[in-house]
Amino acid sequence: MTVPYETAKTQLLDAALSHVPFDGWSEATFQAAIRDTDIAPAVARSICPRGAIDLAVSFHHRGDEAMLERIKSENMTHLKFSEKVAAAVRYRIEVVSDKEAVRRGTTLFALPMHVAEGGKLIWGTADHIWSALGDTSDDVNWYTKRATLSGVYSATVLYWLGDDSPDSSATWEFLDRRIADVMQIEKFKSSVRKNPVLSRLLTGPNWIMSQIKAPAKMPKMDLPGSWTAPRD
Repeated sequence: MTVPYETAKTQLLDAALSHVPFDGWSEATFQAAIRDTDIAPAVARSICPRGAIDLAVSFHHRGDEAMLERIKSENMTHLKFSEKVAAAVRYRIEVVSDKEAVRRGTTLFALPMHVAEGGKLIWGTADHIWSALGDTSDDVNWYTKRATLSGVYSATVLYWLGDDSPDSSATWEFLDRRIADVMQIEKFKSSVRKNPVLSRLLTGPNWIMSQIKAPAKMPKMDLPGSWTAPRD
C-alpha cells in the first residue's frame, strides 16, 4: 500500500497533538501517534527519523503556513509598515490551535541539544513575515531585520504563554510596546546617518557592513515522493 509522504506526516502530527499535553513532544507521544494512525512503525520512522521532534518542527511549520494564508487574506493597505509587522506576529500566534503544544515545544527547543533547531524555526518565522510583507533588502539589513523580529516574536510568544487576559489583550499590548521599541532604534539609526560628524566617523564600519549580502534565493522545487509500506 502506497502512503503519500505528506498525508502520512499530517496524520501522525494530528494524532500526536492529542497526546502532547500529557507526554510532551516525546517518544511516548510518537509511539501513541503510530498506534492511533495504524501507520507501520518502519514507515513512521522513515518519515520522522527523530520521532516527535520532527513532528514538533512540522507543527511549527504548519503555523507558519497558516499565518501566511491569513496575511494573504487580510487587507493591510491602510496600515503603517510597523503595524503590518505587528499584525503578522499577532496572526502567527492567533493561528495556533493548541497553546499547550506550543508550551511543550518551547520547553523542547530550550534544551541544549535542540536550541539551535528552535532558533532556526524562529528565524524562519521572521523570514516568512518579512518576505510576505515585501522586504527587498539584500544587504546586512536582511539579517538585522530578521534578528530583531526573531527577538520580538519569541518574547511575545513567551509572554502569551503566561497571559490569561481576555482575548490575550495584554499580549497584544506587549507586542505593540516591543514594536515601538524597535521603531525607536530605527529612528536613532536614521538620525546617526543624517549627522555629518557621526556619519563620517562611521564611514569605515558602514563600508564593511555594505559588503555583507543576503543569502542567494534558491527556487522552491516540488519534488515528488511517497512511502511504500513494507509487506508483512
